[in-house]
Amino acid sequence: GVVYNYNEEGIHRAETGWEQCISIPLVQPDMFGLLQQWDELLEEFSMGEAWLPHRYDEHDHNCYTYALAFINSILTAQGKRQMSKSEFTEKFVIPQTKKASKYITLHQELTANEFYIVPLPDQEKQC
Repeated sequence: GVVYNYNEEGIHRAETGWEQCISIPLVQPDMFGLLQQWDELLEEFSMGEAWLPHRYDEHDHNCYTYALAFINSILTAQGKRQMSKSEFTEKFVIPQTKKASKYITLHQELTANEFYIVPLPDQEKQC
């Protein structure tokens, strides 16, 4: 997919360069209809004056602020309560970061001890 991000140069859309990032699923099962509109809503949100390059601030108005503001705009449109930075971090970011940390630690231990990982054969090939 396309990754939207915000920095001192403004909004960027990239299809590559984010392969090492952590994906945080946000859409609950009751919101799957929203997936159809997600890109359109994100594009529209990104056109706002709040995300012009000169408004960027490393500490107070950054990519994290951008992502949370978009999520909160979706929640508001659904008539739901917005999330604070700390609530979003605790509920979504920390759990995914912990999973990634465990995976990275496991991978490092396996490679340090001369183990290697191979993909499982497809089920079709096993028959």
